[in-house]
Amino acid sequence: MKAVTVSARNAFAWGEVDVPTPGVGEVLVKVAVSGLCRTDLKLIRSGHRDLILPRIPGEEAVGIVEELGPQTKPVTVGTRVYIYPGVWCGSCRSCLSGAENLCSQMRIMGFHRDGGFAEYVVVPAKSLIPLDDQCSFTDAVFAEPLSCCINAIELSRLKPGETIAIWGAGPAGTLLKRLASTIGSDVVVIEPDIQRRERCNAVESVSGRLFDVCIPAVGDECAYREAITHLAPRGRLVAFSGLSAEASYHAADFNQLHYLEQSVVGAYGCAYRHGKTALELITSGAVTVSDLVSHTMPLSALSTALDMVSERTCMKIHLTP
Repeated sequence: MKAVTVSARNAFAWGEVDVPTPGVGEVLVKVAVSGLCRTDLKLIRSGHRDLILPRIPGEEAVGIVEELGPQTKPVTVGTRVYIYPGVWCGSCRSCLSGAENLCSQMRIMGFHRDGGFAEYVVVPAKSLIPLDDQCSFTDAVFAEPLSCCINAIELSRLKPGETIAIWGAGPAGTLLKRLASTIGSDVVVIEPDIQRRERCNAVESVSGRLFDVCIPAVGDECAYREAITHLAPRGRLVAFSGLSAEASYHAADFNQLHYLEQSVVGAYGCAYRHGKTALELITSGAVTVSDLVSHTMPLSALSTALDMVSERTCMKIHLTP
């Protein structure tokens, strides 16, 4: 089969590799669509703390069950599926609390094990979520990024009628906005780029305004600094996007947090249940996703696609084998 293989930092190739064989409790999925995100850009060009090389990347993938491994049930060959990218132990404290994304033994597709930038991928049967007949592959592949947004909104404790500000009008920021709107919250998106600003009906700045929830949906230190200054009393800042190691150690104003009883919470990835919720929202039309796809490209054009993500000249790019 053809696949993208990352051999070292900023070194990858598109070429022939062996079709993987599913083991006990696993299935072989024929990939239909993979989503490209900034995490893939970071992983391929700069490395990542969870990356084990060599690796086929791609944590956002949907497809059709092609083959079952031994003792695999109750999956049926031919089933259309979304692949939750994690493998979790199911017995640690995090797993038992419904936060398997924080499992100490978590193994993520595209990071610790091969992912969806290929014609086929082997995954545990327990990671699959069958798709409704009404849900297209191109919509279903948004389940992973939308799941991460669901986790962030859940952790923010956002309530109907509260105000929320989101920094960044890229795919994640737009999904966060649409998700928050389903709750009945007053949402503002801040975006310096005029094209993205117009697409998302965002604003350039929010000088003087305070919000119940602030979420930087872009890995930018300035966005974090600005967000925390716009927190209302008892406001909640959600650390949604990662920062460089150097930037992440810059202290917040802890006196502000103290006197205004504000809080900061991290949001990293998503749990399996978030995938189910995401697909329900997508299938029902409660959260629209199809208009976020700006480009559909073959996996062989990954280098060009990565440049577009780096230069922010696209919204969501879908890759096909």
